[in-house]
Amino acid sequence: MRSAGVTPEGDRIRWVELPGQEPSRVYVHGLGATSPAYFAEVAVHPLLAGRRSLLIDLLGHGISDRPTDFDYTLESHADALAAALDSAGVTGAELIAHSMGGSVAIVLASRHPSLVSRLVLVDANLDPIPPAPGAAGSSGIAAYSEEEFLAGGWEEIRDRAGPHWWSTMRLAGREALHRSAVRLTRGTVPTMRELLLDLEIPRTYLLPSADGPLPGTDALTDAGVTVVSVPDCGHNIMLDNAEGFARATAAALSGPHQR
Repeated sequence: MRSAGVTPEGDRIRWVELPGQEPSRVYVHGLGATSPAYFAEVAVHPLLAGRRSLLIDLLGHGISDRPTDFDYTLESHADALAAALDSAGVTGAELIAHSMGGSVAIVLASRHPSLVSRLVLVDANLDPIPPAPGAAGSSGIAAYSEEEFLAGGWEEIRDRAGPHWWSTMRLAGREALHRSAVRLTRGTVPTMRELLLDLEIPRTYLLPSADGPLPGTDALTDAGVTVVSVPDCGHNIMLDNAEGFARATAAALSGPHQR
């Protein structure tokens, strides 16, 4: 385990690091998750092994610190992640990022372009979404005020999320979980989708085949984004179909680093 201070108050982001060749690969989890649990199997898959790999936990999640005075916007998450990567001596990394982590990775690539050479987005959030009372994910969490969530809403989310997701969600700070969900549903200006379209690095978007066509695929492919459907999986592609994920990700990371 490695760590780096990322805020003026000294809050630390932590990650599990696997040694290997450069350029580094950085794995970024989604809301209420943790990268070592979600990415360990695929990071050491024969098709992906051998690179220096950082399985990193965003501030407020997993083994990283959980400050209650941090705003947890996508921009703040990205800047904190940038500070950790700078501290680790990472430049031109290949980012493999799931769900909310994909949104953070897009913002990171836009705000700190020297840190990112490729993006593999794993069923990432590209657009704002409305709060949805009764849902288990970010839209359900965002339907509570922070006061309601801290006073007991988190218990309702726990029961809706189920034991698998809750096993990592319970590691997140409750303020961090709520604020991250609220800021994710609000998105960014320009939107994450618009930022992604403007990036000039190789970009791949993985989604479950069962979800059907990704909205806006034509515009994404016209901008150079490769959209790949992965069979036999749900939202957690790397957990549900590790082999399919590894094959799709290895293909996305092959070839030259410039468009």
